[in-house]
Amino acid sequence: MTRVRQLLPEPAEDLTDDDLVRIYAVPPGEHLRVNFVSSADGAVTLDGASGGLGGPGDQRVFQLLRDLADVILVAAGTVRNEGYGYPRFSAERRARRQATGRGEWPTFAIVTRSLELDLGSSLFVDPPVRPVVVTGPDSPADRRAELERCAEVMVVDDLASGVGRLHRRGPILCEGGPNLFASLIGAGLVDELCLTLSPILAGPGPGRIESGPLHPAVSLALAGLLEEDGALFTRYAVARQAE
Repeated sequence: MTRVRQLLPEPAEDLTDDDLVRIYAVPPGEHLRVNFVSSADGAVTLDGASGGLGGPGDQRVFQLLRDLADVILVAAGTVRNEGYGYPRFSAERRARRQATGRGEWPTFAIVTRSLELDLGSSLFVDPPVRPVVVTGPDSPADRRAELERCAEVMVVDDLASGVGRLHRRGPILCEGGPNLFASLIGAGLVDELCLTLSPILAGPGPGRIESGPLHPAVSLALAGLLEEDGALFTRYAVARQAE
C-alpha cells in the first residue's frame, strides 16, 4: 500500500482506498471531472507520454477516479499516444463501483474528427461495454459505417451536445488530451479538475495540460490536496463562466 496523506481540508495519514472514495466522491447530478498529471514546470508528458510523470500514488488516484465514473471521455490522439486498451477491473474494483452507484463497467467515449482509431484495440474487440465514438457530421461516412460494427457512433454538431448526451449515462471522467480539455473549458463544460503535480522538472519542450483553442481565464477553487513522496494531488472546483 502506498503512503498517500491528506493535507486539505484536514490533515490525515496513510489513506485507505475507502478514504479516497470518500474524498473523491462525485456530487449528485451531472458532473464532468478532468484528470491530468503534470511536471512541476508544467509539462504534460515525459518522453512523449504522461506515464513517466506519475508514481504509485498517482496510479491509485487515477484508477479510483475511473472507478467513480460511468463514462471515461478521451480524445483519439490520447488513445493513440498512450496506447489505450480496455483496462482490467478486478472483482474488488467492480464491487466498489457498484457500491458507489456506478455501473459494473465504465463506457469509454472517444472524441475524434478523423475516426482514425485502431479497431484491433481491446477498446473495440470484445469490451464488456460497447464504446461510444463522438464525432462530427463532416467525419468520413465510410469510416463511420465501419466503426458502427464495434461501437456506438454519436454524430453531434458540437462538443456540448455530445457531452449532454453522455451525461445521461452518469458521471464523466475526462482523461485528455490537452486540446479536448481546452475545448471543454472553453465551452463551460468542466466541473472539476484533478491535477497531479509531479516533483519532476521535465525541461523545455513538452506542452501543457491545455492547448489549442483560446478561452478567457477560468477561476479555480481548491477543494482538496493530498501528498505522496513530494507529489501533490490537487482537486479544484471549476468556476462556471457567466452566460
